Amino acid sequence: MTAPRLEFDLNKIHHNARTLVNRLALRGISVTGVTKATMGSPEIAGAMLQAGVRTLGDSRIKNIETMRGASLTGSMMLLRSPMISQASQVVRHADLSCNTEINVIKALSLAALEAQKKHEIVLMVELGDLREGIMPDTLLNTVDEVLRLPNINIKGIGANLACRCGVTPDSRNMAELSDLADAIEASFDLTLEMVSGGNSANLQWALNGAETRRVNDLRLGESILLGRETLHRQPISGLHTDAIKLTAEVIESKIKPSKPWGKIAQTAFGETGGLGDRGLITQNILAMGRQDVDPDGLQPPPGVKILGASSDHLMLEMMRRGHPVGSEVSFQPNYSALLYAMTSPFVMKSYGI
Repeated sequence: MTAPRLEFDLNKIHHNARTLVNRLALRGISVTGVTKATMGSPEIAGAMLQAGVRTLGDSRIKNIETMRGASLTGSMMLLRSPMISQASQVVRHADLSCNTEINVIKALSLAALEAQKKHEIVLMVELGDLREGIMPDTLLNTVDEVLRLPNINIKGIGANLACRCGVTPDSRNMAELSDLADAIEASFDLTLEMVSGGNSANLQWALNGAETRRVNDLRLGESILLGRETLHRQPISGLHTDAIKLTAEVIESKIKPSKPWGKIAQTAFGETGGLGDRGLITQNILAMGRQDVDPDGLQPPPGVKILGASSDHLMLEMMRRGHPVGSEVSFQPNYSALLYAMTSPFVMKSYGI
């Protein structure tokens, strides 16, 4: 097969999604399946929908267009705040979008009016992680402004934690989100269908018996794809952590010194600092580099150590014996490595069951 390549086990991804859908349903929470790490792959999205996911979420409108083109039946949610320049595309392809800026929502309103459509929005609230979100003390004013706009429906509110600063979702900030939902409904003639509490970082809170109150949706990507929670990257009981692997081909296999020689300056990527001298080592080079993957996000097989990467080469130390030229080495990618590899046009994608 062609290498480098990402291989997806759709049965394992389906199992992970189904398991999380079932566990969260017992807590009154539905799942929005996040496809952004797979560039809106219709194969991955289809596995999520078959597992009971109700809505597909992605941060790029182009990925949503890809899924629309595959005739997938699920509702489509744009997770990243829309660009004003893409308002017409958003209204055309996304059923709902997450928003924080009134000027963006006004642009969506105009686009929806022109398209003779209703567009639903989720107002994102800032709860401390300092990525996107309306400050809580201005939320009611924002709702008041949005309700005056034609062709826009407020479907709910949401929050995002543990992405920029690692703020942990807990009973306190989830209760604050529920209180805000109650305040909106008490202040306006409005029923919020969705209170989206966050992402895979919320699973510890959601599954450990905490009172969920108004939170009835979580946006899950990494936990479905990689079987891990995202606060400490620990495996989730009952889920597969090996549904995805990244494989590359050996293009050089030699015995070399472990320590470089000559005057040392910066590397191609601005790094400094030499390597320790461990004598001669068995070094393999793979045809894959930083243009294809985040090397820091790869878990190598036993007996293999990643030494470094340039744009097109990944250098390995083989602790036992070197792989011959033409053979392959496979890795478990973390979320960052998956994101890079999926985006690279030089990495083939393979979907199997």
